[in-house]
Amino acid sequence: MECKFPTVNSNMDEVKEIFDSVKTIAVLGLSPDESKDSHMVAKYLQAQGYKIVPVYPKGETILGEKVYKSLEEIPFTVDMVNIFRKPAALDAIADACIARSDVKVFWAQKGIVNNEAAQKAKNAGMQVVQNQCSMVDHRNLQA
Repeated sequence: MECKFPTVNSNMDEVKEIFDSVKTIAVLGLSPDESKDSHMVAKYLQAQGYKIVPVYPKGETILGEKVYKSLEEIPFTVDMVNIFRKPAALDAIADACIARSDVKVFWAQKGIVNNEAAQKAKNAGMQVVQNQCSMVDHRNLQA
């Protein structure tokens, strides 16, 4: 397995600003399985008052929210995309975020780094976080 170091990343002051400004978070790869990280993180963020939008290939609802099959299907504004997908998928995800033009934050969870996709998102005006857990960062900023 190849481990990449994120060369495009926000600092913790920017991460705090992200959590203070976003309201709607699309979670790509949000599993209905309660034991999966994506489910635990989304459930935590939902409990903190963020609107969670599950993006998953199957199912009707996760965490009481309508499931969308893709980012393109979501018919309302999305402030942040929180990604639980393999690094190779991030290029297409960055393109989908750019095409929407409403996404302000491109967040790749812990262990997920794709510097090319991150740079593409940053060049389009998004804040970028890679290889960081949004739940851990949010908790640490609340302490």
